[in-house]
Amino acid sequence: MTDFDEDSGPDSGGYDIDDWSRLTAFTGRVATLDDVQAKRAVFALDDTDRPFPLDLDLPQPVIWWEEDGEQAAVAVQAECHTTAEGEEMEVVGLILPAGEAAIALLEDLDIVDDTDPTWRKLVAGAVDPSAADD
Repeated sequence: MTDFDEDSGPDSGGYDIDDWSRLTAFTGRVATLDDVQAKRAVFALDDTDRPFPLDLDLPQPVIWWEEDGEQAAVAVQAECHTTAEGEEMEVVGLILPAGEAAIALLEDLDIVDDTDPTWRKLVAGAVDPSAADD
């Protein structure tokens, strides 16, 4: 995971259930290492074939299913990359409520809207752990 500076990058210091939509999405092309270093993008993949941006409305609230359970996030980047073995990977750049960046496969995400009660509870719990018990 990566933390971005408060005044730059797609996260600008995290979010809550009311201000997630201010996050800046990286769309229109495949990200480069320069984009990541300039904090315009969450990730850049090398050694893949035929990369292209995925057609997703971004930024987009999602629930990320990872090893430790479900986690609220906002998708800010989405690309498809093909491995040398011909496997297509739909890769998504995420911003977590505290502002950290993460990378996930699209298949590990549930796309939701900001009214989803589970997403709202997960965001609130990440911002204020005592809110997770409400």
